[in-house]
Amino acid sequence: MATIKDIALQANVSAATVSRVINNDATLSVSEETRERIFLIAEKMQYKPNRIKRMKQESELANKQVGLLLWLSTDDEKEDPYFSEIRISVEKRCDELGINIGRVIRGNNVDLNAFHGMDGLIVVGSIDAEDVKKIFPDHKSIVLVNHSLDVRGFDSVKINFKQAVEDVIDHFINHGYSEIGMIGGQDYLYKLGPNNKGRAFVDNRQIHFEEIMNKKGLLKQEFMVNGDWTTMSGYEQMKELLRKPTRPRACFIASDPMAIGALRALHEQKVNVPEEMAIVGFDDIEVSAFINPRLTSVRVFPEQIGKTAVQLLLERMEGRETAIHVEIETELVVRESCGGSVLST
Repeated sequence: MATIKDIALQANVSAATVSRVINNDATLSVSEETRERIFLIAEKMQYKPNRIKRMKQESELANKQVGLLLWLSTDDEKEDPYFSEIRISVEKRCDELGINIGRVIRGNNVDLNAFHGMDGLIVVGSIDAEDVKKIFPDHKSIVLVNHSLDVRGFDSVKINFKQAVEDVIDHFINHGYSEIGMIGGQDYLYKLGPNNKGRAFVDNRQIHFEEIMNKKGLLKQEFMVNGDWTTMSGYEQMKELLRKPTRPRACFIASDPMAIGALRALHEQKVNVPEEMAIVGFDDIEVSAFINPRLTSVRVFPEQIGKTAVQLLLERMEGRETAIHVEIETELVVRESCGGSVLST
């Protein structure tokens, strides 16, 4: 059976160097050529093959540099913590695997050389894929996260919006609500040029809401309004709904921050929730379980989204050729704001 000394003799290095290399000693200063030679000799000599394979993989990962591109600013993340949870999950998973996040960049004015030398790129948000390729041409090493459009050739991770919206509508209908409205948000395909918001398009939640409600013969366009995803916007859009000659008995709101603003507007107008209007939000952020009434919301598992993005990128860096698109399922967390039995807290 081969020993560390046997490997050292073949590699023309000291036994201590072999030991530190195969144990991935981060403090060791040795060339990549020497490191590769030691692993190759150890594999040929069948030195603890399973251990060597694992250590080699860890060593290779430690030399990878991954970039993270986010559209949202830190202030935007504070308004809607869903995106910060995805970012934190990506960073945590990379740290667990020993992958270096070489650069994190936000905003719409990105230098063309911003991700030069990176081995892969994770993009969070609906940023124009053609613009992304300008700063990182290897599209096979790019994972798009929460991108609202279907983009061929790129790996992607997104929420199963259709299932989520079906769950909300079915819950309303099963509890006797047929006059259902929606407060949505305007979505954009963001550009990386300075001060360029890009092309506006309809959010997936609204698309599926209209399709499902139309099939059921329940769609009323007058019960639909759009905002900009903020708490203040939810407040203003609910006041607009309340000014209409007739108003819905239930309302699906496309984000929890908007739902919290909408609840404030209902409270000011002395509209009882859920007796006079039932409310369901989206994202299930932490505060949703602590407001009054506690907010029913669609849980979206941002930690799993982040982990999946890292896994897809790893597979690409290991040589997978075909793009994979992953949809993460959601869960309707029922609380007091929508009526009916409370199924979860």
